[in-house]
Amino acid sequence: MSFKVGNLFLNLPVSDLSKTMSFFGAIGFQFNPQFTNETAACMIIGEHNFAMLVTHGFFSQYTKKAIADATQSTEVLIAISVDSRENVDRICDLALSNGGTKYSEPVDHGFMYQRAFADLDGHQWEVFWMDQSHVQPVEG
Repeated sequence: MSFKVGNLFLNLPVSDLSKTMSFFGAIGFQFNPQFTNETAACMIIGEHNFAMLVTHGFFSQYTKKAIADATQSTEVLIAISVDSRENVDRICDLALSNGGTKYSEPVDHGFMYQRAFADLDGHQWEVFWMDQSHVQPVEG
């Protein structure tokens, strides 16, 4: 059995929604106002990919588990690809200059280049560029 996923919504708990929106806005991300209010913001990552930045109170309504403190433990690594090495650097430099923190050194494999930062809540973002001529097509 196979199926296609329409959209990806990654839900991330944040401690201060306004500061988090300012942080990601400074990097260059935009928000869908239709799904943004005082408890959540829909950050547009790509055509079918979104991050829902959700206040702790609102996030708690959807899980019985405690919210992980991403500054103390790793909950997820969020990897996004961009169209050039220069944009990897631009995004990460903007993240670092707006309050993000560096959590690993850049990695350069020649055909792939990656840098990483942690956002204001400690969520780990890996930004990478890959030469698409090195990617094998997936059948199915």
